[in-house]
Amino acid sequence: MSTIAMKPVAPVVRAGRVRDALLTAVAPASFGTVYAATTLLPPDRPLLAATVRSLPAGLLIVAFARTLPRGAWWWKTTVLAVLNFGAFFPLVFVAAYRLPGGIAAALGSVQPLLVAALSVPLLGVRTPRAVVLAGVAVALGVTVMAGAGPVLPDPLGIAAMLAATALIGTAIVLGKKWGSPVPALTMAGWQLALGGLMLLPLTLVVEGRPPTITATNLLGYAYIGLVATVLAYALWFRGVQRLPATSVSLLTAVNPLVATVAGLLLFHQTLGPWQSTGFAIALVALVVGQSMNRSTT
Repeated sequence: MSTIAMKPVAPVVRAGRVRDALLTAVAPASFGTVYAATTLLPPDRPLLAATVRSLPAGLLIVAFARTLPRGAWWWKTTVLAVLNFGAFFPLVFVAAYRLPGGIAAALGSVQPLLVAALSVPLLGVRTPRAVVLAGVAVALGVTVMAGAGPVLPDPLGIAAMLAATALIGTAIVLGKKWGSPVPALTMAGWQLALGGLMLLPLTLVVEGRPPTITATNLLGYAYIGLVATVLAYALWFRGVQRLPATSVSLLTAVNPLVATVAGLLLFHQTLGPWQSTGFAIALVALVVGQSMNRSTT
């Protein structure tokens, strides 16, 4: 009587999950560089930065994908476009102009806890307690890392970053609930294009065109548009489709860690003992939280 050797499935699944998590982490890593790249843009023009970041990238992807949303996906795509881009981008650029990158990212570090709370009524999923504790540790570590700086936070910047965090957390859960009938790149393109079209008239009315655009400005816009938007959001939406919502949300902790490293390398900032401790706490909690979150939802 012959027997059929069964291949171990679990290691393959785990390897796929690790690969998906690493690819998804590229997105918040590039988001963490946006705070530094904002210094290359024309000053005090968050709406312009948001529009230029979303509309060209979205139109480029849509032209390449050549796929239209159908049926209910028109309104679902529109809702997600508002949450992910039309409202989120202006708010995050207001925060980027008004807050140091570390503080802005520290405020955004509460997002995993928000996603865990929303996952109960919207997805019917209770996040494991260990993963919630990892989210608390991430937020604590990032707060310690950013809170030791001498700069007093700007109230409007704080409000903008907290609102942006609430929007993107809601978008993660809704994106997981609704799924996607098209590849991640196509979904990213339509949301970027719709969000940019929403922002364009508001930008022209409120800010208008800048008097001059320098080569440095163009370099900043190109980096933010191609690397921190087209590449980043293609990988981000791929992760939303493949990973549990809390796993995706925990990966946003990569954002403040990269923002901190960018500050060290580009602006010669330094980390004191408390900031180094916070950095280590956030990094360890991120790794532990990802390893514990084995939900397939």
